[in-house]
Amino acid sequence: MITLTETAAQKLREMIESQGPAEDALRLYTKLGGCTGYSYGMALDAEKPDDHVFSIYGVKVVVDSESLELLDGSEVDYIDDLTGQGFKINNPNATSMCGCGSSFRTATAAGQPGSCD
Repeated sequence: MITLTETAAQKLREMIESQGPAEDALRLYTKLGGCTGYSYGMALDAEKPDDHVFSIYGVKVVVDSESLELLDGSEVDYIDDLTGQGFKINNPNATSMCGCGSSFRTATAAGQPGSCD
């Protein structure tokens, strides 16, 4: 399961409302790459037939099966402080992360290390 903080959900509702009905969900995904093996991705998107769908604080979150294995139990938060603003994924499956915070590996999936994008 994926969760959102109330702060992240509020920000996402604002973003989705400004995009229109075609992109009515937050898509979370992973891809090979980054300095520790996998990189996180987020986009506003439409639900696809094979997606896992979660409804959290009125926000639809969609994740493909392969990504869900790596992200299961993760929480998406929205940070707005002196260091900047943006979404942050807190992934309990990550056993190692790089300094940029967008690349990770898990105990069972090392991925394919590369450069930190």
